[in-house]
This record gives sequence, structure tokens and C-alpha cells, in this order.
Amino acid sequence: MEKRTQFNVWYFVLAFAGVLLLQALWGQFQRIEPLPYSEFVRQLESGNVAEVAVSDRVIRGSLKTAMPSGRSEFQTTRVDPEFAERLGQAGVVFRGEIESTFWRDLLSWIVPVVFFVGVWFFVFRRFADRQGLGGMMSVGKSRAKVFMEREVKVTFDDVAGVDEAKKELKEVVAFLREPSVYGRLGARIAKGILLVGPPGTGKTLLARAVAGQAGVPFFSINGSEFVELFVGVGAARVRDLFDQARQHAPCIVFIDELDALGRARGLSWGGGHDEKEQTLNQLLAELDGFDPSTGVVLLAATNRPEILDPALLRAGRFDRQVLLDRPDRKGRIDILEVHLKKVAASAAVDMAEVAALTPGFTGADLANLVNEAAVVATRRNAAQVEMADFTAAIERIVAGLEKRNRILTPLERETVAVHEMGHAIVALSSPGADVVHKVSVIPRGIGALGYTIQRPTEDRHLMTEGELRIKLAVLLAGRAAEQLVFKRLSTGGADDMAKATNIARGMVMRYGMNAILGPVTYDEETTPFLGDLGALAQRPRNFSEDTAKSIDEAVRTVVNDALDQATRALVARRTLLDAGVKLLLERETLLENDLAQLLTRYPATSASDPTGRAAS
Repeated sequence: MEKRTQFNVWYFVLAFAGVLLLQALWGQFQRIEPLPYSEFVRQLESGNVAEVAVSDRVIRGSLKTAMPSGRSEFQTTRVDPEFAERLGQAGVVFRGEIESTFWRDLLSWIVPVVFFVGVWFFVFRRFADRQGLGGMMSVGKSRAKVFMEREVKVTFDDVAGVDEAKKELKEVVAFLREPSVYGRLGARIAKGILLVGPPGTGKTLLARAVAGQAGVPFFSINGSEFVELFVGVGAARVRDLFDQARQHAPCIVFIDELDALGRARGLSWGGGHDEKEQTLNQLLAELDGFDPSTGVVLLAATNRPEILDPALLRAGRFDRQVLLDRPDRKGRIDILEVHLKKVAASAAVDMAEVAALTPGFTGADLANLVNEAAVVATRRNAAQVEMADFTAAIERIVAGLEKRNRILTPLERETVAVHEMGHAIVALSSPGADVVHKVSVIPRGIGALGYTIQRPTEDRHLMTEGELRIKLAVLLAGRAAEQLVFKRLSTGGADDMAKATNIARGMVMRYGMNAILGPVTYDEETTPFLGDLGALAQRPRNFSEDTAKSIDEAVRTVVNDALDQATRALVARRTLLDAGVKLLLERETLLENDLAQLLTRYPATSASDPTGRAAS
């Protein structure tokens, strides 16, 4: 329960206890000695009653001669006269009793009040808090979570694969620990540091590591928590956040998903007076207004830098932009070793091989991979996580869950085997192609009836035209194999053709790899972090109809040439194709060693391979 809620409850309890205490004291102060009604009748008959005050149930008055107790005032409760007369004749001492209705009357007032107060507190107040209307005193308060040194357990040792980014942020740690030493030459720390990178690359983890390494308070808040229904609320929260940060300096303020707050102004309906733009304006003012020498460092993270307001990115606000890209092979090995400490892994697990099988994986993907491998090992009641568990986990993540209960007809199963062996054989016979790690006809995921996994020998950042053509030939080899063996086509190559078409279109329109069209770019570069978000939207076409026709013809030529190259490679190794299909149908899965033995046993004929050279 929040402190504010506890204060309200105790205030109500103490007020209620005070009312009861005052009522008891007042009753003691006003108390008059009660007189039995029979004694009152006797005093009345003896003429000792001086005066009385009669109400519907009580008689109060005074006596001419005081009672033995010394008090002359009395109070008695009326009794029915006929009944009193009968009791008097019987010589019984009797008195009247009034049933107390204090608690009943009190509860009749308190219970409805408590009910409506409870409804307000637990329903309307919570709804208002979620909408940013949690009371006049709290509407502009920052919702940043404050983590102190003892709460932030992450350090730079827990972050791997981003050595360059860690080196940049170590300067922040040095300044926060010893600002006088760091600034001895007049240098100042950056006001703001923007962490940019694809999702899952460790931006939030690295920010927490900075706070844990520096041992300072860490204010963490999401950009969307500044955005509220009414204009001015978000701006007030920005002011309150920086006020709290100055009070706790030195400290780190971390704003995650900055794009929710810092989207470029002027893109919304109704001009520049909406809540988001007012909040952004306040953030810009706060960045200009605080001195980094006070020890307040602003960290922010986003995977949408292209939509941020230019005023937010200029020097003097976010002075540095630190890129966190997908890790290379060495980085993946380091990340896997960090996460492998949390599971009971066998010493035979080769992290280099696992890293080779996971190109393009982010830090989050690798953490999920280690967990999936541990789940697979647990499922088979193993004592340790083996290399086979990692292979199964990679297949589970890349291709999807096995669907052994998906029943295929014999013809469908043979078609899938021919298709996958076509991919494998062209890849095996093409110099420079990625190594084939595994071929399987076990259905996986939603639509994959079989799969071929290739393992790149090294991370590649550039690809030549020849390497792209080999990649196209491998993609279209499944279609070529079906056409070669069955003299017909199936729907199994739809995904391969879509990928091949995209590569061919990129070669023609973006990379200038066509002699007729020349070194001209006809397609815009997509965002490098989240992919092509506007793929479904209509893109502006900055070329003529004649150029569009030439582009279509060039793309078709590139794809057809790749299909011809794949067909020639399969014709040269037709015996290997037939033997591989037969073995794949028997075993359902072929590994790298199995494919190498097949390739040695069935050499190629005199036909040429996809590179155009004579097959050996």
C-alpha cells in the first residue's frame, strides 16, 4: 500500500476514535444518578419532589430533600402507569430501561459514507491515476522509477558483444565517480547520450550497467509515460523529473523508447499545440537548462532514430550517439559465454560453432537461445546441456516447432525431399556458398514442410555480384530440382522466389549491377533497424515508364540466369541428387558429414557448375 493511502486510512481511524472519546467524556460529564421509578413514585407520594421535566421516555427533576448520596437532581425512566401500579402493589423495586441506539445511529451514518469513499478511492481514483488525473497535487509528478546502487546489480561484466559502446560509456562512469579528476583539463561530460540500435541489442541493459558500475541513483522511465490526455501534463512531468534528478545528483536519467516522446514536430494534425509537442518542447528546454557539471547525465535509447526531432539530436543536447549493432561472430561468442554461466552446460559445447550458426542474432536472441537449449535438455532429462540441444534450439527458433503429426502424402514427401536436396547440392557445389549444416524433411512452423540450414564460415559485410548470383542459384535450386525430376512445379518454392526476386531487384535498382541501367539508384534505402516499415505503402516512383520496363526485364533476366545456373549444377550431379533424395527419405535428416560423404561418393559429370566453370 502506498504511503499516501496509509496516511488517509490512519487519518480516518484516528478521527473516528476521537469522536468516540469525546462522546464518552461528554456522557460522563452530563451523567446524573439514575433513580428507580418505584423510588420516584414514593418520593412523589411523600411530597419530596420539587420540580420535574417530563419527556416521552425520561423524567428529570430535583428533590426538596437531598438523597443519602447528597445529590438532589435525579433522572428516571418512565414506566407504563398501569404496569407500575401493579408492581407497586406487589412491593417490587422497578425501574425503566431505554435501549441504546447510539451504535445503530452512528453506523447508519458512517457505513454509507465509508462505502462511497471506498468506491471513490478504489475505482475512480485508480482510473484517474491511469489517465494521469491522480489528483491536483500528483498530476504533474514524474513516474520515473528510482534505483539506488544496491538495487542495480548489472555491471559492464554482464554486457558483452558491444565493446565499442562500453568504451564510450566508461567515460560517463569515470566522470560520475571522480568529476574533479576527469575535468582537470576543462573537459565536460556529454549532456545527453543516445543509444541507437535494433531491438534486442542491449540498449537498456547497457544503461543499467552504467548506473550499476558508477554506483549512483538511476532514474528509469519510458518515453510513453510522459504522454497524457491533457496538454501540459507531460511537460510538468519532465520538469519534475529533472528537479528530482538535480536533488539526487550525481545520478543518471534514462529515458527508454525516446521516439515515443521525441518524434519530429509538425507531423500531427492541428499544428504544434498537441500534448506530445509541448512535452518535447519542455524536454528541449530542460536539456538546455541544466549544467552537466552538476553530475546529471541523460541516457536515452531508441530504435527509430530517423523519426526523432532534429532539434533533439543537435550538439548541446544529445552530444553523442552510440550505435549498438547486431554482434559479429566474436561478439556472439562473448554473449553466449555470459549467458552460459547461468546454465549447466557440457564442456563439449563449442560456442564458436553455435555463434557460426546464429548470424544476425541479437543479444536478446542469444539469451533466448541459451534458455531454449536448457529447456530442450530438461525435456529429455539430461544432466547437462549438450551441443545437440543448442542445434535443436536454433532450429526451433529459426524454422519453428516440429510438426511430426502433420501427415504428408508419399508424393508430397518426395517433392519436399527433392526440393531440399536441390538447395543442398547447389550450395555444396558452389565455391563461396555457405556451408550446409543440416537438411530435413520434418515439417516445422506454420508452412515449412522441410528446411535446409546453412552455416556461414565468417561474418560478411559486403557481397560481390558473383556471390549474390550464387545466393540466387541456391535459392532457386529447389524449384530447379522439382522441374528436373518431376517435369512440373509446385507451390513449395513461393518463399524462395520472393527472396530471390528481392535480391535481384536490389542488384538492379539499388546496387547498380546492370550494364544497361548503369550505376544509378532507383530505390530508396530502407531503415536499417526495423526493416522496411513502408513496404505496404505506395512508394513514389522517380523514373519513367521506359526505365520501369527496363528494370522489370533486368530483374527477370537475373532470376532466369540464376535458375539456369542451378539447373546446370543439378544436371551435372543428377546421380547425387537421386541418391541424396533416397537417403533423406529414409533418415528424414541429413547432417554436414552425411552430405560430405555423398558428395565424395557421387562426383559430378562434365556439365558446368553455377559459376560457369567446368565441374570437377
